[in-house]
This record gives sequence, C-alpha cells and structure tokens, in this order.
Amino acid sequence: MSVHPLVTQLRLTRSEFVRCLAGVTDEDARKRIQPMNCLSWIVGHMANQENRYWAIRAQGKYVAPGLNERVGFGQPASTPPMDEVWELWHADA
Repeated sequence: MSVHPLVTQLRLTRSEFVRCLAGVTDEDARKRIQPMNCLSWIVGHMANQENRYWAIRAQGKYVAPGLNERVGFGQPASTPPMDEVWELWHADA
C-alpha cells in the first residue's frame, strides 16, 4: 500500500521543523519579537491544528483539550512552556 503524498509531505515538513528547533532553549522559545508569536506558541498552534484535523475531525478524539483556547487562531498572544507544547505536538492521535 502506498503512502498518500500529503502524508509524505507532512512527515517531511515536521521532520525539518524538528531539525530546525534542535538546541532551542525554553527561554529562547518563549521570547516574542513583536509582532510575531514566539516559537513555543507556534509549536502549540501546530499541535492545535493537527489535533483538530487528524484527531477531532478524523477520529472524534480530543488529544489536547483546551489547547485551542491557548494557541488557536484569533486567541491572544501567549508564551507557553516549550516542553508542554512539544509534548502535545507529539501526542498520539
């Protein structure tokens, strides 16, 4: 059985993003350079997006309840701990 091209693209994109974040400290990940969000927020936002698409919509499962209120589209800026959002992004759906 072949892998869908979107799955291949997602795997490559995620692996490159992880590679780029190697060695980033929690302190650095939580710094905001206005008007951008901090890196930890971006990781949390990605966890939220993937939770919505791959878990909630596809399987009816909530892997990370409350995450949308913290880092979802249109929510106020926040600086969540990197280890927390990293774990949520890697949670099994």
